[in-house]
Amino acid sequence: MVDRSLSARSLEVLLGDWRGRGSAYEALADRIRLLIVDGRIPVETRLPAERDLAERLGLSRTTVAAAYRRLRELDHLHSVRGSGSVARLPGAPAILPASFESEYLDFSKAAPPALPWLPDLARQAAEDLPAHLGDSGYDPVGILPLREAIADRYTRRGLPTSPDQIMVTIGAQHAIALVARTVIARGDRALIEMPTYPHAYEALRGAGARLVGSPVVPHAAGAGAAARVDADREEAASLVQSIRHSNPVLAYLMPDFQNPTGRTLSRESRARVLDAAARQGTVVIADETIAELDIDRAEAFPPMAADGPAVLIGSVGKTIWGGLRIGWIRADRPLIRRLLAVRAPGDLGTPILDQLLVTRGLERMDDILDLRREQLRAGRDLVERRVAELVPEWHVPHVDGGIVTWIGLDAPVSSQLVLAARQEGLIVTAGPRFGIDGAFERFLRVPICQPLEATDAALQALARAWRSLGGVPLGAPDPELLASVV
Repeated sequence: MVDRSLSARSLEVLLGDWRGRGSAYEALADRIRLLIVDGRIPVETRLPAERDLAERLGLSRTTVAAAYRRLRELDHLHSVRGSGSVARLPGAPAILPASFESEYLDFSKAAPPALPWLPDLARQAAEDLPAHLGDSGYDPVGILPLREAIADRYTRRGLPTSPDQIMVTIGAQHAIALVARTVIARGDRALIEMPTYPHAYEALRGAGARLVGSPVVPHAAGAGAAARVDADREEAASLVQSIRHSNPVLAYLMPDFQNPTGRTLSRESRARVLDAAARQGTVVIADETIAELDIDRAEAFPPMAADGPAVLIGSVGKTIWGGLRIGWIRADRPLIRRLLAVRAPGDLGTPILDQLLVTRGLERMDDILDLRREQLRAGRDLVERRVAELVPEWHVPHVDGGIVTWIGLDAPVSSQLVLAARQEGLIVTAGPRFGIDGAFERFLRVPICQPLEATDAALQALARAWRSLGGVPLGAPDPELLASVV
């Protein structure tokens, strides 16, 4: 197990302005509990010593000790000899087995189940394997058949690509982190959308970046075509301004069906942003892992690099199966060579058998996308219909593709709702997890890619959790406190 610890200074940053009504120890315990449930303090992370945290927060050690004791009573901390106080989830054993979450309905992961014909692809890949057993098997760039298949897919989508512009990685997350380590020097600025995919901004931070946020303008529920055009232009203007003013070395964007908002940038806006980035020397990462998962989008979009210089990230986690850890980077040849040099100290290549399986899968990608679109359409329609029935005060934007919807709640209570949902057997991710400053308490990300029966059960659990809060448990909180709620 990885040894993780949290310094008093780091915990202070995560806590934000945690003081509220009631006793200090209860307020501190409640805020740490939300951080654990929300995933900002990972399970099995060692919290700072009571004395260190007390000094950092300007509290008595007695207050911190009481907060830790309360968290132990709630089963959010456990004591490990020689390791102090370690974060955990209620009802979980001290060291979590892989099957722990099986008793919960897990909607924190926006990914569909595996393709029904995945075993057939695996058997075909095994038959292909003997032809690749003649060398060491260490493959830092990707086997040629897979790179050819990926390049051909880009070409057919409107972006001519050759295999030597492709590097195969261990999933999209690996690809994002690898590009970040190659491009970013510690202290450099990196631009991200707000809200955005959490593991992406974590990868940028891990490379030493200082993050600069630019707001995404999601499509409002019931918004017409004119309103969508205005929102698109507003977002593009914000991105261009952020690039010009902050001069980031890298910008991470999701142009298609953005996670979590589901919005798509128009081609006009993509070109504006890419032009501004090129003028500043900013490397744009376009995460296109869900770019082809349109449901009923009126316009066909080529890869973002068709509208200007961009590094593209792709994977099969949202199409074939998340357990198949294969992703890729499409970039100019000089950057591919730099990526190879940076990759070697971290890993020695991508598993050959998995690559063969994906090669077979790409041969049937049109069939795969047809299946996924049918599933996503059913999931989207179910979420829209059932939320209107169960919690009519919530606002569900109509997405035309992607894997999630960004539901607007009727109050800034996303974190409290997530806690209450856990009591109903549902794991779901609160809005603030998709930001870096405690914002988005008025939103909740709900996947539309799960099986319909599970989705309906999740929505019913959310409705029960909402009712248990009494609708608006916080009343009308001070605006100054909203940004600090986790």
